[in-house]
Amino acid sequence: MSRDIVFDASGLIAYFEKSPRAMRVVILLKEVREGKRRAFMSVVNWGEVYYVLVRKAGRDAAERALAFLDQLPVIVADADRPLARQAAEFKAARKLSYADSFAAALAVRRNAALVAADREFDRVRNQVEVIRV
Repeated sequence: MSRDIVFDASGLIAYFEKSPRAMRVVILLKEVREGKRRAFMSVVNWGEVYYVLVRKAGRDAAERALAFLDQLPVIVADADRPLARQAAEFKAARKLSYADSFAAALAVRRNAALVAADREFDRVRNQVEVIRV
């Protein structure tokens, strides 16, 4: 099995917007469906996908995106206190957005690679492997 992955909202938003960068996400999702990887996402980033798509494409598109996500074998992880504390540490020390800090914290917890489009994650490359899409 390949290394587990954690999706940040930016990676999945690139996919839903059919960005040229989305091909890497397509490949990763195929590996997840085939059981070659396990995939995770923080509930905070799940909500971020929703609100960004509501703003950019409307509520119907955002609802379709969440319905699609629900069909994928992506485990949506709740934000408990230890995860929130690690996210707060990333926010304080690495100046990530708070939502992005949850993706990084979950990647650390799961010892997983982080799938993201945001360059902001360059700030945590010494702690988390980042798969850029």
